[in-house]
Amino acid sequence: MAQRFDAEYTIQQAIQTSLAVKEALLRDAALLQKILQAAQILLQTYQEGGKVLLCGNGGSAADAQHIAAELSGRFYSDRPPLYAEALHVNTSYLTAVANDYGYEEVFSRMVEAAGRPGDVLVAISTSGNSPSVVRAAQKAAVLGLRVIGLTGAQGGKLAAESSLCLKVPSSDTPRIQECHILIGHIWCELLEKWLFPEESSLK
Repeated sequence: MAQRFDAEYTIQQAIQTSLAVKEALLRDAALLQKILQAAQILLQTYQEGGKVLLCGNGGSAADAQHIAAELSGRFYSDRPPLYAEALHVNTSYLTAVANDYGYEEVFSRMVEAAGRPGDVLVAISTSGNSPSVVRAAQKAAVLGLRVIGLTGAQGGKLAAESSLCLKVPSSDTPRIQECHILIGHIWCELLEKWLFPEESSLK
């Protein structure tokens, strides 16, 4: 017989642990500064005519696509689009490269195709050890892109491959992902206010 559990307690615990991680993030002055620094890197990239590429697997792929959509579509303001692309959305490309070269190369080859010096790669991995994401970061560095890593507390291999790595203070994958999308939303809001102040003032 399956062990019974208290569903209401499970709900409360999920919310409480999510809040606890966000509160830890809020108290971490160094991490808050890194969130700002990352936003400033993105700002400079757009001001200089560059673009933002994003990659991740599973839930992190969803986060990459979510952030790309907010940038290239809109967040709060009715403003011009910003060039942002999640590297997994072309499934024919993804499956072809995975089949011909191995899954580890799916993002690095697209970085090689689309990335240019001055662009930014936002590389997302809760463990920091996803081979496909780490290889993409390595390729981006070789090509002259700046790499912003989003990871959990340990940082993994991705931390060493990033120009700037934001380590969410948790080892719990769902809680890390919730903070990653929060950070992405913060970037979107800052970029709209910096790049499109007139539109933002109408919010």
